Amino acid sequence: MAKALVKDPAAIRLGVIGMTEGNGHPYSWSAILNGYDRKRMTKECPFPGIPAYLNAQPSEAFGLGGVKVTHVFCADRKDAEHVAALSRVPNVADTPGAMIGAVDAVLIATDIGGEHVARARPFVEAGLPVFIDKPLCDNAADLAVFEKWVADGAAILSSSSTRFAAEYAPYQYPNAPLGEWCFISMPMAKKWETYGIHALEAVYSITGPGYVSVRNTGTAERNIVHLKHGCGADVVIACGKGIVYGGALALCGSEGNATVVTKDTFSSFKAQLAEFAAYLKSGERPYPFSHTAELMRLVIGGIASRENNGQEVML
Repeated sequence: MAKALVKDPAAIRLGVIGMTEGNGHPYSWSAILNGYDRKRMTKECPFPGIPAYLNAQPSEAFGLGGVKVTHVFCADRKDAEHVAALSRVPNVADTPGAMIGAVDAVLIATDIGGEHVARARPFVEAGLPVFIDKPLCDNAADLAVFEKWVADGAAILSSSSTRFAAEYAPYQYPNAPLGEWCFISMPMAKKWETYGIHALEAVYSITGPGYVSVRNTGTAERNIVHLKHGCGADVVIACGKGIVYGGALALCGSEGNATVVTKDTFSSFKAQLAEFAAYLKSGERPYPFSHTAELMRLVIGGIASRENNGQEVML
């Protein structure tokens, strides 16, 4: 029987590790849990989108019971001190390892998959539960490490916030309001290596597991990725430079069609954090790690296909 992963589920201390270029999660995740300095966040946050969605929320939307970010570490201490000041984090750690013994779990808030094994290792070896921002990894060797750690009992969770978009909920597996899935498409911003997982996880939450292959006929700047699912559905994701984040997801089923656009970033992030908190309190995984591993094989396969002139990669 599963049991809590933390000593006191009513008072959970989290450490946040960050940050990477273009990724402001240490600010936003900490603010969602701790509250924030509205005036300074609005004026000083280097990611304007963050205060835009934070300031749109009522004060009672912030906080998650006894779950608080108590420590933050960034490679540049000035970044960590700024996050701490704006998002009310009481402690700045000199090193990631300094958090061990002071926190109950860790949020690795960076989005470069190839760095995550090294970032997670000290905490996994210390027996601390870890949440890792998307994507968990971007190569087969690192995926093998994560799979071994989880098989050996490590508490590791990773997801994209798109899994938690309320607008997708009516269509998510095993719901089938439009009949059997025939075709799904979704645009996505930035790089396949870092942002492709946002589209992949949104679609995966709708189709469920069972992907057969992936083919990327695009370029590093403009990825055009065709996925085949075992149910017979085709999925096309366009991910690249110049595409605005939050584009419409087109769903085509045997009994109807729908177009879905997400608008509430705050609620998606809060639900993502709440799921990790629930995992810490119960010890019960919200979904099998095999689902995360399949998603990573799609990320990795998309890279491999692109580098091999669009060759179809079988899962």
